[in-house]
Amino acid sequence: MSRVLVIGGGPAGMMAAIAAARNGAEVCLLEKTDRVGKKMRITGKGRCNITNAADMQEIIKNIPGNGAFLHSVFKAFDNQDVIQFFEDASVPTKVERGGRVFPVSDHADDCVNAMLHELHEAGVEVAVKSEVKHIVFHKQKVTGVQLKDGEILEADAVILAAGGASYPKTGSDGSGAELAKEAGHTIIPLLPALIPLESEEEWVAELQGLSLKNVHVDLLVDGEKTADAFGEMMFTHFGVTGPIILTLSRTAAFALHDEKEVELELSLKPALTPEQLQKRVERDFELYQKKSIKNAMHDLLPMRMIPIILDLAFIDPDKPVNQLTRAERFRIVNLLQHLTVSISKTRPLDEAIVTCGGVSVKEVNPKTMESKIIKGLYFAGEVLDIDGFTGGYNLQAAFSMGYAAGNWSVWNMDEN
Repeated sequence: MSRVLVIGGGPAGMMAAIAAARNGAEVCLLEKTDRVGKKMRITGKGRCNITNAADMQEIIKNIPGNGAFLHSVFKAFDNQDVIQFFEDASVPTKVERGGRVFPVSDHADDCVNAMLHELHEAGVEVAVKSEVKHIVFHKQKVTGVQLKDGEILEADAVILAAGGASYPKTGSDGSGAELAKEAGHTIIPLLPALIPLESEEEWVAELQGLSLKNVHVDLLVDGEKTADAFGEMMFTHFGVTGPIILTLSRTAAFALHDEKEVELELSLKPALTPEQLQKRVERDFELYQKKSIKNAMHDLLPMRMIPIILDLAFIDPDKPVNQLTRAERFRIVNLLQHLTVSISKTRPLDEAIVTCGGVSVKEVNPKTMESKIIKGLYFAGEVLDIDGFTGGYNLQAAFSMGYAAGNWSVWNMDEN
């Protein structure tokens, strides 16, 4: 009987262990913390967004970090397979806005417990508080692992599914990348993705807690538009966050890493053309012409934003509307569609929802997930340079990679 060791008890590692055991291998799942599935238990705000109901091409589009690499593993184990896996494990699912798939119970623990049950049913040995110090190999072939206490565990195959570097308290602390690097793999720098962005502009902090809906944001890198998003965002004491900010954060993180200038350009009225907005503003100003400008913009903006916009436009808030110059009116209209926020950095990596960077996918077989450098070494999950947006895409990728790695870690041995 072949022996497979899986490093990491996250969604990719658990799926890999289940797949390998169902193929007849003797499997041991090694988890460094005191229990498996820690990070999975907090995904989807504790509800566990297990996948997305979109077709596979759409899912790949929502994985900007090397999504195309996943074509083969998605064909082998797609979103319907993930849903069926949990349905078979007595976890019924539902589809919500944006195709997001959740357990009907809205409890991530149900998903983790279902996987634990499947691990037990498949005969997988789960060893918690078992930290791997080295992957052991001889003549470019895996022979096992060495634990932190020095114990050597022999194996015919090792699946590295130790996660990225976000949420280190869950065990995802970047150690997987170090193990891969020691085995000769190239590591793309680990950077935060799906992360809030920081700004040093004082007015941003003054708007702390203010949420904006239906805004359009352009991400500028060295003055050039690089990405954009539409939806909801929020100001914080340190900068900005919210769904569209998280979507843009991956691109921002790479640009900041390369020491480039990063700015966000907000359009607060994206549904209107500049000409339409000009007429809208003039209509309001005509209606409130006898008031001060600070009291004439409540139909245009949230109250807390009015003094900020007027300050940025260099306009006295007590100035009567009918005394505004043409240039002042233009500055107001321009700011409503081109409000710029300078970004100084991302929040720390350990606060990121996912990590971008990791083991270079060029050194991994996209069908089998086996290393092209070390025979018998497989990868799955966030330890690889693969990351997606929110919406179930990252868990789908983890499950599909785990399934492929688990199967091929046994099938390749059978073929040999």
